[in-house]
Amino acid sequence: MTKTLLICDCLGSQSIDAAALSAATGVACSRMHSALCQSQSDLAATAMQAGDVMIACQQEAARFADLAEDIGAPMPDFVDIRDRAGWTADSAATAPKMAALVAEAALPQPLPKTVDVTSHGTCLILGAPEDAFAAAEKLADILAVTVLVPADADIPVTTRYDICAGRLEQIAGTLGRFNLTIDAFQQVIPGGRGAPTLTAPRDGAQSECDLILDLTGVTPLFPAPDKRDGYLRADPGSLPAVADAILAASQMIGTFEKPLHIRLETSLCAHSRAEQPACSNCLNVCPTGAILPAGEHVAIDPLICAGCGACSAVCPSGAISYDAPPVDHVFRRIGTLADAYRKAGGEAGTLLVHDAHGAEMIRLAARFGRGLPAHVIPLEIEALAMFGHAEMLGALASGFAGVDILLAPKTDRDVVQAQAELAAAMGAEGAVDLLDIADPDALSDHLFDRDMASPVATPILPMGSRRQITRLAAKALSPDANILPLPAGAPYGAVLVDTDACTLCLACVSLCPSGALVDNSDMPQLRFQEEACLQCGLCANVCPEDAITLQPQLNLTDSALGQTVLHEEEPFACVECGSLFGVKSMVERIMEKLAGKHAMFANPAAARMIQMCDNCRVQAQFHSQNNPFTGGERPAVRTTEDYLSKRKDH
Repeated sequence: MTKTLLICDCLGSQSIDAAALSAATGVACSRMHSALCQSQSDLAATAMQAGDVMIACQQEAARFADLAEDIGAPMPDFVDIRDRAGWTADSAATAPKMAALVAEAALPQPLPKTVDVTSHGTCLILGAPEDAFAAAEKLADILAVTVLVPADADIPVTTRYDICAGRLEQIAGTLGRFNLTIDAFQQVIPGGRGAPTLTAPRDGAQSECDLILDLTGVTPLFPAPDKRDGYLRADPGSLPAVADAILAASQMIGTFEKPLHIRLETSLCAHSRAEQPACSNCLNVCPTGAILPAGEHVAIDPLICAGCGACSAVCPSGAISYDAPPVDHVFRRIGTLADAYRKAGGEAGTLLVHDAHGAEMIRLAARFGRGLPAHVIPLEIEALAMFGHAEMLGALASGFAGVDILLAPKTDRDVVQAQAELAAAMGAEGAVDLLDIADPDALSDHLFDRDMASPVATPILPMGSRRQITRLAAKALSPDANILPLPAGAPYGAVLVDTDACTLCLACVSLCPSGALVDNSDMPQLRFQEEACLQCGLCANVCPEDAITLQPQLNLTDSALGQTVLHEEEPFACVECGSLFGVKSMVERIMEKLAGKHAMFANPAAARMIQMCDNCRVQAQFHSQNNPFTGGERPAVRTTEDYLSKRKDH
């Protein structure tokens, strides 16, 4: 069934070219409406009952969803072409942009992955006694409240909530599963006359709670405290902040759906091998501490993960990937926007990447200001930090002339900046811009006043892994380049070997997590495939001769896809059987150091074993004289005749 797009000019405030939209997207447009959410809602109801519908209005999505539920019709899809395209000072050329937005909205949406988190409402309140007790009074009728105060605090007589004294020593966890360790712990002894008395203090008391209200006003208990579910923190000196925190705490009881933001494939992780350190990019950028070492790979606690996406952007192997939605869906959205915009006649489009904060800025700019230019196509994503160098390059190579990333107050700027610099080194110099703009009018002015660049001559379709898309995009952006130098820490590059120091021990080959370094079973040889190298540094860390160094670069030639020989030597022929084994220079070096100079190789026969292959060496050792591993002479086998002759003698 063909999808129908219900279009509305919103009381004549925008112009929509229905014929151009249908031709560019293949979606059939309805007749033009003017008040589809009000006086013409009966027409919307009829269309929803008739078939597959997309409504070109995001502002009134809740109203249309309620209408669909009331009439028993399937839930329609929605696309915002008014705030993002129609309401603009550049309204004469919005058809290609609207076509791109409609085509992108028609893509199948992946189902979200979630896990249930249950909070029974057990709340721990921390802070100065007067602040903590005041908050406890407000929450006691809703939550199971415990207040932790210093031992010298004046404790009120109450049964509405629990009070204990002590010092919080250790804390871990998240909503529904906080674990506490309290030293000098004392409980109130019920009963008695006068002020409450406390039990004797004890260290190491263990407890659990579902949420924490922190009114201490000092250092937060967790890194990135605003991203820790169930941890509410407010400045006790700000009454509005305390009131907001108390209100939020009162709502945190029940079962909640926690999105699973990140997917981890441990077999691809290059964190370490044989207790030797390698890649730690994700550990360095995770703001919440959700990622921890777990042997040769890392482990991610999905309940602590806040979904910032930084780990996905910096992971060199693809072991960590954003999954809400998946990275390949983001690339499909980028490719669809670029392709539909170009086919509808759009030229030199710019991709504006933003999150929910940026979406609100765009709405304000459209309603009260100039809006977005017709050539600026917005792309809303959940987490800006997940939009790494691969996505930036993929967007440019798909046909966008530029990529703007609208930063939000809580965006991890260091990660986004580093990814933009890496993309610039790969051919995106001047084409990626980070917009740290908080005023909607200033955003519009910046986008309208800026000169437009030229897009790539031959666009690509961004398909494959992030590394594959990066390489393909870099070749499209720099068709005449062979090798692009990259900044230190880049996940692409070459391995350089000091052939004078290398002994071909092949320790680097046995531990290389990506298979970039390999040996040759037929001869002593170290081979390298540059396209597979993650620049994790493990080979340099394990090399006993310090013969390996890394060189960050992006090799765009076909030689990066094949194996090249970094070091090779002549094999040694066994002096007994002639079979080839080991490295000739190594055997000669060992003979020079040990033959006639070490007690075990003092005589020529023992020293000659150094020049033998494994099989011949075992044979020579077994048949050698004065072998320290040889047992006594075995007794002769006794026969029946031996036993009979012994009887005759007696």
